[in-house]
Amino acid sequence: MEHYQVVFLGGGPGGYVGALRAAQLGLSVALIEAGELGGTCLNRGCIPTKALVRSAEVLRETRRAEEFGISAGEPVPDFPRIMARKGQVVSTLVGGVGQLLKAAKVKVIKGFGEFKEPGKIQVKHADSVEEIGADNIILATGSVPARIPIPGADLPGVVTSDEILAETSLPERLVIIGGGVIGLEFAAIYQTLGVKVTVVEMLPGILPNVDEEIVRRLTPLLKRSGIDIFTKTSVREIRQEECLVVKVEDEKGAKEIQADKVLVAAGRKPNLQGIDVAGLGLKTERGAIVVNGQMQTNLPGVYGIGDAVGGIMLAHVASAEGITAVEHIAGHKVEMNYSAVPSVIFTHPEVATVGVTEQELKLKSITYKVSKFPYSANGKALALGESVGTVKLLADEQGVIVGATIMGAQASTLIHELAVAVEKKLTGEDLARTIHAHPTLSETIMEAAHGINGKPLHLA
Repeated sequence: MEHYQVVFLGGGPGGYVGALRAAQLGLSVALIEAGELGGTCLNRGCIPTKALVRSAEVLRETRRAEEFGISAGEPVPDFPRIMARKGQVVSTLVGGVGQLLKAAKVKVIKGFGEFKEPGKIQVKHADSVEEIGADNIILATGSVPARIPIPGADLPGVVTSDEILAETSLPERLVIIGGGVIGLEFAAIYQTLGVKVTVVEMLPGILPNVDEEIVRRLTPLLKRSGIDIFTKTSVREIRQEECLVVKVEDEKGAKEIQADKVLVAAGRKPNLQGIDVAGLGLKTERGAIVVNGQMQTNLPGVYGIGDAVGGIMLAHVASAEGITAVEHIAGHKVEMNYSAVPSVIFTHPEVATVGVTEQELKLKSITYKVSKFPYSANGKALALGESVGTVKLLADEQGVIVGATIMGAQASTLIHELAVAVEKKLTGEDLARTIHAHPTLSETIMEAAHGINGKPLHLA
């Protein structure tokens, strides 16, 4: 039986990044993965969807070419080629991860790993079984799409985010159940590609964890683009007739929506398959592994990271947790800090957040300052033809930045200046006095920062 100082069960962004860091720290490392390296993120989540987002962006920009003095004709999306490009991007990155692990001398073991007894993982191959010994085991088994108990949810044509990424043709009509991040990103992609999209959300609004003011601004923009959005609406059943029929109900009564495909985007849940939770005595809550700030479980030498521990189910959080776990194993003094985790929604326009929201501050009765600056007052935004957007900063009584939300072009990139601000407890004055290049969209952050203790310079 081969033995390693650290064995990862799962090769997603938590497992493979943690394995690379463990190798850097001089630990002997093995990584067990039943599927493709990169997990959900690289194969069925972040990367393939962003490849589709980019195709939609190019199509949208080409349609606007006349605004910029360019005669380009009417663009036509070629969905099979769009999906082929998506597949190429994914395979390139998955291959790259494999090369990185090989160069770092991480032992990659392909097979289904089962954790049933301390210090040992059993790996099932097609025609054999092997046992791997470990001083430390890191459970990085990820998550799976959540299913909802709706009659007809198992009909052909009712898919999750996993299956829709394998489609080779566009439906004419797509109903999306769920107005969270996954649902809205697919809504934006498919609407741009010419599909009639309807989003059904049972809560009072879409994106429940995003700043409510920004959501109020985003919602009409999405509707104006052609996406139908029904909130406070529950799905009662899905039937197969000549097409799929989705029966929904709100306070006004029931109605039916016809669809060629139905995407169930009700979030994800931890995947603990292969882990003998009860037999090991592994502590869980609501189906997720319980861990402390060093990612330790209640079992000695056993850690949990990523979607398997619930919490913030984002690839970059999983990576940070993987790094924290192996650094703790190596004797470093570390602890996870979730106060400055950036999150991005790749709709059009993009939305990005970090830190607390205004509704959270109000709920806790915390005194705060707020400052906003519009894209419409920024020279670069106007030059880009992207004048719709807002930067919103939140600060405590001392002017320390505690939260931020950006809606607008390149929000996914801009948010990281504010992630540093929240992490390092910078003040509005710190940001305002930092010279920002002109003309750039980053100046919107500087201007909003001026407004924490005074007023933005380029607003009357």
